[in-house]
Amino acid sequence: MAKRKSQKDPEDLPDAPDGKGKRKDVDSDSDEDMDTLDVDFEWFDPNPAVDFHGLKTLLRQLFDVDNQLFNLSELADLILSQPLLGSTVKCDGTESDPFSFLTVLNLETHKDKQVIADLTAYLTRHATSPALAPLNTLLTAPSTAPSTAQIGLILTERFINMPHEIVAPSYKMLQEEIQWALDEKEPYAFTHYLVLSKAYMEVESNLPAAEQPPAKKKKAAKSDGRETFYFHPEDEVLHKHALGFGSFEFESPVDEGASDSKRAFQEMGVKPMGHLILIEANKFAGAVSAVESFLSGGQ
Repeated sequence: MAKRKSQKDPEDLPDAPDGKGKRKDVDSDSDEDMDTLDVDFEWFDPNPAVDFHGLKTLLRQLFDVDNQLFNLSELADLILSQPLLGSTVKCDGTESDPFSFLTVLNLETHKDKQVIADLTAYLTRHATSPALAPLNTLLTAPSTAPSTAQIGLILTERFINMPHEIVAPSYKMLQEEIQWALDEKEPYAFTHYLVLSKAYMEVESNLPAAEQPPAKKKKAAKSDGRETFYFHPEDEVLHKHALGFGSFEFESPVDEGASDSKRAFQEMGVKPMGHLILIEANKFAGAVSAVESFLSGGQ
C-alpha cells in the first residue's frame, strides 16, 4: 500500500515530481529520434515483511567499509519497528526491494540498544574536528543533564543511479510524519537532526602508468589536493543551514588499490569518507525547503 496516513498518493503531493517521481532515461543513437524509458517511483512505509534485506543492502552501502562495525540486522530491525516514520522508494510495488530509504532514529530513546550505543560511540569518535565541536558537545553531555539534547539521527541512502528528484518528497514526508507522531505524544521532539552521509576525495592512482587511462586536461587542483565531493548533492544545501558539518575517514582498513576500483574510467582514484551534518530543529524546515528548491532547479 502506497504512502501514507494522509491518504495522498505521492503523485498528488505538491512537492513530488510529476508522475510519482517519474524518470525518463534517454536511450538512443540519434538526437532526432530518441527513445525514452519511463519508470514510476512510489513511496511506501517501511515494510517488515519485505524490506529487511533491501534495507541491509542500503545500510551496507551507506557505512561503506565500516559496515562491519555494526550489527546491521539489528539496525534494519529498529528502522522497521517504526513503520509509520520514514519511507522507502520502489518502482515495482510494495513487494519489491527498496531503491532508496530515509528514516530518523532517536539516539536518546534507543540508547540502551547495542547498535545505537555502537553508533553513538562511532559518531563521537568522528566528531573531533573544530567544525563538528557542537556535535561532540551534544554527544558527550551527561545523560543526567537537565537540558539533554534529543538528537534525531537521519539515515538515508539510495542506489547511485536514482534521480535526485526523489529526495525532497522523502524529506517532506518525514516532516509530516514527525508532526503526526508528536500529535500522538510519541518521542520525536528533537532538538537537533544529525544527517549521516558520504563524501569522497579524488586521490592519485596506484596503477602503473601503462595501465592508466589517457590523461585528460583538468582544471588546476587545489593546492592541498583534498577537495571534497558529495555523493548526495543535497548535502551542500544542508550545509548552509547547519550548526556544523564535516567529513571523516573510515576506520576499517581497505586493500591497496581500493580507490582505483571505484574510479570508473577516470584518471583519479576515489576515496570514500563518512560525512556528518548537524542541524538545529528550528532550522530543519528551512533546510528541507532549500533542498526542494535546489533539486527542482531553483537556487
